[in-house]
Amino acid sequence: MFPPPPTCTTFLLVTIFLLAMILPSSNAQLNSTFYATTCPNVSSIVSNIVQQAFLSDPRIGASLIRLHFHDCFVNGCDASLLLDNSSSILSEKLAAPNVNSTRGFDVVDNIKTAVESSCPGVVSCADILALAAESSVSQSGGPSWSALLGRRDSLTANQAGANSSLPSPFEGLTNITAKFTAVGLNTNDVVALSGAHTFGRAQCRLFSNRLYNFSGTGSPDPTINSTYLTTLQQICPQNGNGSVLANLDPTTQMPSIIITSPTCKTIKVFSNQTKSYFPQLALPQSLLSTASVATKLPSSRVLCSR
Repeated sequence: MFPPPPTCTTFLLVTIFLLAMILPSSNAQLNSTFYATTCPNVSSIVSNIVQQAFLSDPRIGASLIRLHFHDCFVNGCDASLLLDNSSSILSEKLAAPNVNSTRGFDVVDNIKTAVESSCPGVVSCADILALAAESSVSQSGGPSWSALLGRRDSLTANQAGANSSLPSPFEGLTNITAKFTAVGLNTNDVVALSGAHTFGRAQCRLFSNRLYNFSGTGSPDPTINSTYLTTLQQICPQNGNGSVLANLDPTTQMPSIIITSPTCKTIKVFSNQTKSYFPQLALPQSLLSTASVATKLPSSRVLCSR
């Protein structure tokens, strides 16, 4: 494992599995027994299919968690991200933060097919995303919990909202913080969830500027450990294929905007006191997953893609 940069230490990768931990909900209409009588086996159905997916695709856990996050960040957790483009829908899948980036839709479709076979017209696609995220965490070696359920599915998408609301890796701290604030999260949540980005892989095009031309300087980001920098440059050569994937391990270097004031103090606290970090990591995902969700719409979608 490469050592962290000397200024503000990065978070250890093992903490990321707490990304989707759900705390008691502020939305009383969501509960863990929502399908107890109408589809009692839904959790095991989801878990079995996620387990099958892991056998052929070790990345799928990170991908399913990301789907849930990207769905919840735009108009709440309503499965609008899953809708395909059509004559009446501008799909969120084609928004800049999602196109050629979000994945795992086939696994969600497989889950929905199996659930519909067991409990027709009962379980929402939004709840399937929540259950798939929980299962991905637990099957990746993290904790398990009883996901809060009862979300309803949107029949429309918000591509413009996805383009404007989802945080970008190329944005400054001020803009990123503003986007988190817009969904009820704060600066501590920005730091906690940024620290969680050591799960899965990233395309070279998303961080190659830090390897060769950071902030237009013509040089690498000075906060990246030199040994780790060499490793990343070998994986992502200058002017190479931007679609090549690099693991976000062994220790993901924090973006320089995160290790500058006013967040540096928070990072130091979280890095040195994991008991403080774990609850803070769980809290923002809980708020995001349960706030502004639709619970009174009459039906769930039979197909998650339309």
